[in-house]
Amino acid sequence: MRLIVFDLDGTLLNSLEDLADSANWVLEQHGFPIHPVDAYRYFVGDGVRKLIERILPQEERTEARIEQCRQEFVAYYKVHMEDKTSVYEGITELLTELKNRGLKIAVATNKVHVAVAPLMAKYFPNIRFDSMIGQREGIPVKPAPQIMYDILKETGCQPSDTLHIGDTATDMQLAQNAGVTPVGVLWGYRPLEELQEAGAKFIISRPEELLGLV
Repeated sequence: MRLIVFDLDGTLLNSLEDLADSANWVLEQHGFPIHPVDAYRYFVGDGVRKLIERILPQEERTEARIEQCRQEFVAYYKVHMEDKTSVYEGITELLTELKNRGLKIAVATNKVHVAVAPLMAKYFPNIRFDSMIGQREGIPVKPAPQIMYDILKETGCQPSDTLHIGDTATDMQLAQNAGVTPVGVLWGYRPLEELQEAGAKFIISRPEELLGLV
């Protein structure tokens, strides 16, 4: 393997509380019911627009309301995205070892693109990623393969040389759509069964186990 591409939320960073708090803040501004933090394990992962659509009351899921709340979420989250977020145990050591072995590392996330670089700079200040791409306007979100194609082009790697590491079915589907090897992780937001059903070729329960696949 030459390239290891990581999902961000639920794979490198435990950001669930900040995502939930930001989304619930938006709901409160409109007088809508909020959701428990644990429910957001299934709300997040497919981009901000889909997150907003899922949390809104059914009768409020109009295009205008979704877009209004999406903008409010992005603005609020940009300020509060570091309040409670933390790096999963063992991740920094894993990334350091991958770089020491001469491998390229990248991030492919449905988090809005403008939030990616600041988060990576804060939580991984001493690690250089070869590519970091988030959700961009006009480009389909994961599991559409364009984000992976762009990372492969930027890093000069081939699908056959690449692993994609993630915690959701969306990540496993992205890997298959782009022709790279899907690896599921069990420390994130979704259960083993989802990863298995989505086609994970390998499943790991601790970050250091990835070193046995590269």
